[in-house]
Amino acid sequence: MAEKTIIVRPLITEKSELLTNNANQYTFVVNKRANKIEIRKAVEQMYNVTVEAVNTVIMPGKLKSRFTRSGVSKGRKPSFKKAYITLSPGEEIDFYGDI
Repeated sequence: MAEKTIIVRPLITEKSELLTNNANQYTFVVNKRANKIEIRKAVEQMYNVTVEAVNTVIMPGKLKSRFTRSGVSKGRKPSFKKAYITLSPGEEIDFYGDI
């Protein structure tokens, strides 16, 4: 699997910011077919850091509905795989370096 398709995007939420500050963990949305070894190699190559641990979880899809002029429109959000990356002490990833 190519490195570009393994990591979809970093997940930046309040919970992920707390994990980053307290436990040196970063959260990414990854390809559903990627395993922990591929995720570890992709993060180490992309950000030049040392990864201690990789934990993954598949988030289930959710039903969503919205109210429109023509009635209620129902749909479904797709499921996705989330990876929690624990870095070695003293290392960090700067997502906002380009801003």
